[in-house]
Amino acid sequence: MDAAGRFARYLASHRLKMTRSRRAILEEILSIRGHFTADDLLDHFRRRGREVAPATLYRTLARLVEAGLVHRIDMAKGQARYEPMFGRHHHDHMICLRCGKIIEFENREIERIQAAVCRRKKFRLLEHTHQLRGHCAGCSRTGAAARSAFASGGIDVRSPGRNPS
Repeated sequence: MDAAGRFARYLASHRLKMTRSRRAILEEILSIRGHFTADDLLDHFRRRGREVAPATLYRTLARLVEAGLVHRIDMAKGQARYEPMFGRHHHDHMICLRCGKIIEFENREIERIQAAVCRRKKFRLLEHTHQLRGHCAGCSRTGAAARSAFASGGIDVRSPGRNPS
């Protein structure tokens, strides 16, 4: 079954219809590679000269997440990013708390350990999200350089642009 058919079946099970707006939102999402915010998606529609009401977009995103066609990634400060999941396999994320970069990874050993823990605890796993939060390589280098300069008296990282002298 294709993504539109799966979404239509999900909607019907909730006594909702596949409207033109919902179909357009699904099609746009499936054309996106990578992670996006709801605002990114609204901008994408506007650039193409297609208007979608923000409320419709947010409600449809929530339904697509419930249907398993889109994955929601909770970021810092209550923000969220999304990614299309139809036709993709499970993976996990490392999220940089400085720049917001999302790095996808797969690790069979982590998955094996999770399955073993569930068996031991007699827990029936339906889904999971594994997110590692920290600083990417670029931000770690930038942060280390700033800390080093601060320690040597070169700059005041607490007040950008000011020297402590």
